[in-house]
Amino acid sequence: MRLQPSLLSSLLTLAACGVLSTAHADTRIDTIIDNANGYTLDAKGDVVQFASLAFDDNGKILAVGAAKDVAAKAPRARHVDMGGRTVLPGLIDAHGHIFGLGQMLTQLDLSGTTTLAQALQDIKTYARANAGNAWVRGRGWNQEVWKLGRFPTAKELDSAVSDRPAWFGRVDDHAGWANSRALALAGITDQTPDPAGGRIVRDADGHATGVLVDAAKGLMEKVLPQPTEAEARTMLDRSLAKMASVGLTSAHDAGITVNEDRLYRDYADHGKLTTRIYAMIGGTGTDFDQLAKNGPLDSYGHDMYALRAVKLYADGALGSRGAALLAPYSDDPHSHGLLFHSDEEVNFMIAKAMQKGYQVNIHAIGDASNRQILDAFARNIPVYHTEANRNRIEHAQIVTLEDIPRFKTIGIIPSMQPTHATSDKNMAETRVGHERIKGAYAWRTFLQQGSRIACGSDFPVEAPNPFFGIHAAVTRQDAGGNPIAGWYPEQEMSLKEAFRCFTLDAAYAGHQEKTLGSLEVGKYADFIVVDRDMFKISPYDIYKIGVLQTWVAGRPVYQKK
Repeated sequence: MRLQPSLLSSLLTLAACGVLSTAHADTRIDTIIDNANGYTLDAKGDVVQFASLAFDDNGKILAVGAAKDVAAKAPRARHVDMGGRTVLPGLIDAHGHIFGLGQMLTQLDLSGTTTLAQALQDIKTYARANAGNAWVRGRGWNQEVWKLGRFPTAKELDSAVSDRPAWFGRVDDHAGWANSRALALAGITDQTPDPAGGRIVRDADGHATGVLVDAAKGLMEKVLPQPTEAEARTMLDRSLAKMASVGLTSAHDAGITVNEDRLYRDYADHGKLTTRIYAMIGGTGTDFDQLAKNGPLDSYGHDMYALRAVKLYADGALGSRGAALLAPYSDDPHSHGLLFHSDEEVNFMIAKAMQKGYQVNIHAIGDASNRQILDAFARNIPVYHTEANRNRIEHAQIVTLEDIPRFKTIGIIPSMQPTHATSDKNMAETRVGHERIKGAYAWRTFLQQGSRIACGSDFPVEAPNPFFGIHAAVTRQDAGGNPIAGWYPEQEMSLKEAFRCFTLDAAYAGHQEKTLGSLEVGKYADFIVVDRDMFKISPYDIYKIGVLQTWVAGRPVYQKK
């Protein structure tokens, strides 16, 4: 039978209401998606086209290719007519923060503000509209976009909200902005010392100004109210809905807690995960001790959830000058940034995770932190025989030219975010200078040496839309078309490479390339239907692609209204 649009809409409605679980659909019959303008990657990683795709009631692909050949593999299948629309494998974000995205979607988002005055007005309006909130909170400010030339201050935030504490994370979440009430609650005074791996921003007279960088944020986080169970579920619901709407069928959550793991398992148990989650335990502290008791969790809830990696941090971010550099910042000769841990501490954490069999994924942005982590991996991988764990450096943003080849020789996956380059282009070279920028956001250099790049967005630092990332990867431009020739265009990817790094190579970075990342027989039918043909339109228009439908394991989880 051929499924008409009204029946497809009903099926999508049932899925959205949770009537259809990921692994147990009500209709126990094979399905064929046909009349599709389909693209996928084959076993060699080459782009191939198809017109039809068949999958069984467990969401596993039976056949893919020409309509006649696929129909022969599933003669009694239900047919869904794609009407010639473009079908792609579900896209994978190899580095995001799911609950962070959900939090941003439930609090004030300042990422669209272009001036300090606009941000303060938005905060004032939000505070008035949420008069019952004990704290006024949000995220997304960027002093570079505001062209402020400095960090904002508590006094300025007081002008927008002074009747209760206020706290706003920077766009990269490596710094936070507090008002005077929040500083007082946290016990932060001019005499409070900088914690290891962090900095309290101070003025020329030594007064704390209201911005806390990296580990100094922990002073505020101790007094921030933790989300309730209901709030955490709302965050996860909104994040899942957002990811499905932009075509993400899988995401790697870069650092989770015990409570977040519990929610993921609960959602998987009840068929409520609409995006597959490959999670990393946040750190090797008490959460790790509890979650690692039984070792890595390769698969849970019909392959909807996995917990087999650990996320560590080596330094901060470039925008807040927390990234650790070998030489001083070009625009701040008195600062090298912040290494979060000594070499001994890094080796201890890596060893602890590797002894339990976990993949180790470490945030490193500056060239000093990347070198520290490469040295630590070179030391620990042979000791614990974890060559097959596909250990990763998250971001690999500023790397010396002599250290880039070490990723390949040591066997480290560079997990990179293309939109970081186009967002940072206005300040990155100012921070590191003309010479160091040659090893920055260096995708082509990594690809030429044979490294597999796992691409992501680092949402909510950047938007979760993977087409923004593919566009940035192939053009080295922002959505405004700047710069016209591309920012260091010699480092751009081909369209096939960008497609791979958001599909097959991202799946590889999560040990899931045998089940995800392409539409091949035996893999899951995770696919999306989009409104434009990415391989025929101008690469400069890729960011405009919209998702019409998202399917996970043969189950529709999103349809554009």
